[in-house]
Amino acid sequence: MDIQTMDQINTEKAINTLTGLLVVITGPTGVGKTQLCTELALAFGSPVLSADSRQMYREMKIGTAVPSREQLGKVKHYFIGNLSVEEYYNASKFEMEAIELLNELFRENTVVFMAGGSGLYVDAVCNGIDDLPTADPEIRNYISQKYKTSGISWLRDELKNLDPDLYDTIDLNNPKRILKALEICYITGQPYSSFLTGKKKDRDFKIIKIGLNIDREELYEIINRRVDEMIILGLIEEVRNLSGFRNLNALNTVGYKELFEYIDGKISLDRAIDLIKRNSRRYAKRQLTWLAKDKDIIWFTPGEYGRIYDFISHNLCNSQIS
Repeated sequence: MDIQTMDQINTEKAINTLTGLLVVITGPTGVGKTQLCTELALAFGSPVLSADSRQMYREMKIGTAVPSREQLGKVKHYFIGNLSVEEYYNASKFEMEAIELLNELFRENTVVFMAGGSGLYVDAVCNGIDDLPTADPEIRNYISQKYKTSGISWLRDELKNLDPDLYDTIDLNNPKRILKALEICYITGQPYSSFLTGKKKDRDFKIIKIGLNIDREELYEIINRRVDEMIILGLIEEVRNLSGFRNLNALNTVGYKELFEYIDGKISLDRAIDLIKRNSRRYAKRQLTWLAKDKDIIWFTPGEYGRIYDFISHNLCNSQIS
């Protein structure tokens, strides 16, 4: 019996015994997650979930590098262009909707892929996140306005007063994290840290995580070229059409906030493009720092398609209902 026939038999056995295998493809922006994920999903006959917190917004196609029309035509994608920038969304909602969808997809698919650009969204599906109170737009707006008028020092002082335990552990240079924590403190009257149990939730499917990475300088060159391509594709016009929504959280994103400055006449176009490239590189670096903490990730380069395919097949054949 040849190897190909044995592989087919093993795969058929796995299909009969597997509850489901979620393959997470993660890595820094620009590394090639979308392309590889599409190719693998096509090979395994699987759908793809996007775990990118900005590709969900239908008005932000160019600046978020959504899959191409060809890629979307080859493989069924979920959580792409399913929201308007005016709709509030967060990782908790994504966890609930993604798990519900996965339970449906695994009825007909043995393998499902998830392309992960947002670490928090990936963690929400793989590990679960703590249940937090529903957001209050008025409170968020109040805190945001205080931040604009009083700066990050006000955020830090307020957090130190309301949640000293979190103050000692949070990244004090990340205003978005502090804003979120203060919002929960204001809504509940309790420290944000009191809601963080850190307990991992059980899932009814197996999860493997594949990380993509390349030489840092090569990655930065790819990011720079991609920004230039976005400008050619019409990013400036896309941002101009969203000017009226610039205060929304969805638009507080690299590629948009810099061009708002250009549209307002505060900086030149060349300066805006340089800032997008710089901030995209910094974002990629932060992503890699976040991912380095996850010891479940098995790392490859995007060009190692064969090794990645074999790795998935091996896990597929060894994943059985206990």
